[in-house]
Amino acid sequence: MSRRKQTRGSCVFCGREMAKSGLTRHLQSCEARAASQAEANQQRGRNQQIFHLQVVDAYSGSFWLHLEMKGSATLEELDGYLRAIWLECCGHLSAFTIPPYRFTQIFNDGFSIGDEKSMNVQVQKIFTPGMTIPYEYDFGTTSELVINVLDVREGKPHTKRPIFLMARNEMPQIPCMVCGEQATLICLDCLYEVDGPCELCDAHWETHEHDNEQYGGPMPLVNSPRTGMCGYAGPAEPPY
Repeated sequence: MSRRKQTRGSCVFCGREMAKSGLTRHLQSCEARAASQAEANQQRGRNQQIFHLQVVDAYSGSFWLHLEMKGSATLEELDGYLRAIWLECCGHLSAFTIPPYRFTQIFNDGFSIGDEKSMNVQVQKIFTPGMTIPYEYDFGTTSELVINVLDVREGKPHTKRPIFLMARNEMPQIPCMVCGEQATLICLDCLYEVDGPCELCDAHWETHEHDNEQYGGPMPLVNSPRTGMCGYAGPAEPPY
């Protein structure tokens, strides 16, 4: 799918809408976020490191997330979150690359194999602000993401869950290749056999010449960088 203009999203704390780059700056100074943090810090328990992550699809940058992640949470939990909100289709392997290691699924319960290590490691042991971490899901039809560790704070989290969603891109405006209205489906014959435009609205799917029987029908166009790849049909139901 082609590169597109910068997508927009809304801050979960104050509701303000802006583009990806603006939200990155906004979250650093959002008064509503600061108030929410102050409220969370009144809870019982020990303070911990909490990391601000920006996750972006490596191809177009149209799909992005701003997350807060507990330092005590693991790469395995981050992997599970990314699968649920964006990626999971057929149980493929995945990996985070943090030199000199590649953290992936290890079948012998935590033992390392060469430069590969288990994802069962707390992120506070390996994350530092300024890191850029490549991530891959599915080593055949690969979805590639980039995880930017933007900041870290000491305090208490907003939720009992390991990861909290602070902002997410809205569905990109992807026009139907026939009429230009918002597309809802992808013709897999056009995508894989013709290697051309493949996006269609519901109305023009009904009159489209390809039946897609070879690929099991059309694929839904959803707010995920995995759209159109392998057997992906959409995210899990929230909460993630």
